Amino acid sequence: MDIRSQISMVFHLDKCIGCHTCSIACKNIWSDRKGAEYMWWNNVETKPGTGYPTKWEDQLIYKGGWENKGADGGEIKLKGAGKGKGLGNIFHNPHLPVIDDYYEPFTYKYLDLVESPESDDQPTARPVSLITGKPIDIKMGPNWDDDLSGTPDYARNDPNLKNLSETEREAMFQLEKMAFFYLPRICNHCLNPACVASCPSGAIYKRGEDGIVLVNQEECRGWRMCVTACPYKKTYYNWHTGKSEKCILCFPRLEAGLAPACMHSCVGRIRYLGVILYDADKIEKVARSPEGQLVQNHMDIMLDPNDPEVIAGAKANGVADSTIRSAQKSPVYKFVKKWGLALPLHSEFRTMPMLFYVPPLLPVMASLGKADKNQLDKTGPVVKQWNDDWLYDTSTDDIFGTIDDARFPMQYMANLFSAGDVDMIKARIMKLMAVRIYRRFVTVGDIAEDKAMKALQEAGLTPELAEEIYYLTSLAKFDDRFVIPAAHREQAIEMMEFTGDKKGNAGFGFKEGTAKRGL
Repeated sequence: MDIRSQISMVFHLDKCIGCHTCSIACKNIWSDRKGAEYMWWNNVETKPGTGYPTKWEDQLIYKGGWENKGADGGEIKLKGAGKGKGLGNIFHNPHLPVIDDYYEPFTYKYLDLVESPESDDQPTARPVSLITGKPIDIKMGPNWDDDLSGTPDYARNDPNLKNLSETEREAMFQLEKMAFFYLPRICNHCLNPACVASCPSGAIYKRGEDGIVLVNQEECRGWRMCVTACPYKKTYYNWHTGKSEKCILCFPRLEAGLAPACMHSCVGRIRYLGVILYDADKIEKVARSPEGQLVQNHMDIMLDPNDPEVIAGAKANGVADSTIRSAQKSPVYKFVKKWGLALPLHSEFRTMPMLFYVPPLLPVMASLGKADKNQLDKTGPVVKQWNDDWLYDTSTDDIFGTIDDARFPMQYMANLFSAGDVDMIKARIMKLMAVRIYRRFVTVGDIAEDKAMKALQEAGLTPELAEEIYYLTSLAKFDDRFVIPAAHREQAIEMMEFTGDKKGNAGFGFKEGTAKRGL
């Protein structure tokens, strides 16, 4: 085993309120300057929706990520980058998002409100482009459809609607004013990053000590292959400096023992950060997995930090004792491995992202169908919907009977988080609902004990596990949510020096023949 450490994250979508405080905190620190106006290293999208940049999930357009060449388990290649494709597109890359796919950054001429001469007309602050300085008509923004899920231009063009039946689509959009959730996104700092593999200059690298993916600004030549290769479109091109930029996971803050800005500022406290130990020898094998096995194999590569064999292997590979202790307390390990609640976003891109999401436990919709007009005047669970034709029923006699009738079809959630595996989503939704039922029994007492215990048993949980999940989800303190390992810069420098084997392997082998790159 080649055991390495990785700083990893979990976002609990059931708690995100869409306030964008995280985005503003990141913007104010890292991308509030010329050439970076359109960049949102952290953005919050409304789902269903096309996202930022628009339709970033559709790799038929952008050619991001990896693909199998041949049968599942065969050789993987970059979809739109790499040596051959990169050379052919080096002066014209048709798979790059353009500024309109993001949005043309703008501001307002606020001084016009103050300096306008006296007039019978109300002065206005005209919008002007931050690129050209000329007046523009605003048509797009980083989350233009915020709180407007279901709008024809956005929700109905969501790539994740594939494989949904017409009935499921109709149910979603009949309740379009209520059926949406928020999806915060940052760089996933993947185990198999396509951006690193695509860079002709070798400017992008993955740090050996914590797995953070960075861009060396001195070596970047602005080829922008990384923008194409990243399927999440979290690498950006600075049009002013001619360099690529991306989320650096606030590594200067991490090295000082502080949480990243987006996580520290999170109002909903949805974000968790911790260390994961994994077996790097299995990365290539996992990346080549058949699509139906990608998620599970991705989970399996992460190791138990309390296993003596894993601890010994980590120490032999130079992982510090403090990092191992952090891994043992990691909230990410609990959500992903111990409790089986969190899943990666779009595993089918084969980059093996290390940012995981707890799916939202949305309110149930139960059944939705054409109404019997005779029921409109009756009392009971049948409720009148937007018009006289559509009604929904929220009654159920089964504890988990409403899971299949949640406001978002399970297939939609599976397309996002489990490479289409509906059973994986159901298992996690059942656990979330079981904890909710159990805590209702404990705190309110209007649910029978046998019903609460049955819910836990069917979800594969115990009361002890339910209490652990409840605490870390609802009551966790700052140090419980962010378990940050002590920084060892002296070891990081040693990893990057030519003190290894005869081949000149640097540190953990993420770079070969690069002395002190990026330091």
